Amino acid sequence: MISNFFGQSKPINFVVVSLLLLVIFSITKYVMLDAKWDVFLVVKQVVLFGVCLLSVFVFDFLVSKNSLTKKNSYKVILFVLFIAVLPEAILNSKILLSNLFILFALRRIISLRTKKDVKKKLFDAAFWITIASLLYFWSVLFFALIIAALILYIITDVKNWIIPLIGVATVTIIVASYMIIAGIDILYFFNNLIEISFDFTTLNIKRIIIGATILLSFGIWSLFYYVKNIKSKTKSLRPSFSLIVISAIIGIVIVIIAPTKNGSEFLFLFAPLAIIMTNYLEVISEKWFKEALLWVLLLTPVVTLLL
Repeated sequence: MISNFFGQSKPINFVVVSLLLLVIFSITKYVMLDAKWDVFLVVKQVVLFGVCLLSVFVFDFLVSKNSLTKKNSYKVILFVLFIAVLPEAILNSKILLSNLFILFALRRIISLRTKKDVKKKLFDAAFWITIASLLYFWSVLFFALIIAALILYIITDVKNWIIPLIGVATVTIIVASYMIIAGIDILYFFNNLIEISFDFTTLNIKRIIIGATILLSFGIWSLFYYVKNIKSKTKSLRPSFSLIVISAIIGIVIVIIAPTKNGSEFLFLFAPLAIIMTNYLEVISEKWFKEALLWVLLLTPVVTLLL
């Protein structure tokens, strides 16, 4: 049974998840990538697969290290299955990289609960989010997580509130210096970063509609249980669980305002949604229901490929 296999956290689980991700990535690129294949393109896709795989392991590390779920592999298999359900999420290389940097930042933000190396963690988080924003501008919304963390973890020292600005300034100075040396028009670059759209017609594809409906339905259903159970967590962990909800809200906002809506913008929602759904799977007493949820996610991409 799938639920029993991934209900544990063993090396074999990660081997299976990695192989599944490889299959999903390969099929997605072969079927959906409209380009002439050559050596350069193959190398590029190998690198992008490495980014996908690294994202999965960084995600697993931040969740396990901060006790956001119990010791199991549900979170990583859900993350990979979300990609299978909405494979368009991995077609945009900039968003792939941006999401990886957001995961780096989220790891530092959540770890603020220990109150150790606060300044370094705040600097790192702002640094990574700024880089992510240069690749995909609306990643800038994740700066709200830093502000929320400062409030929820009761970090009141004024100096700590200034540190993130230093992180932003560091990246800005480095990038601006490079552009000046390379002769790139800085104003033109930054003016073209900020775009917004509420036109959802491009998402009117059966595969995307079915995939998004299933993910959002499961996510909203799980969210009720997740929020309800936050009160049962220890006082030190509650802020971390609240930050995951905020992260999910930011992901939804990005989906709504994304200038180019092609399904890739859903990627920012996968990590928080996987954590929320994993917490739900952990409290389900009916094994058949847990098994059914995982099978629906596993079979959905097979069905949508036939449409």
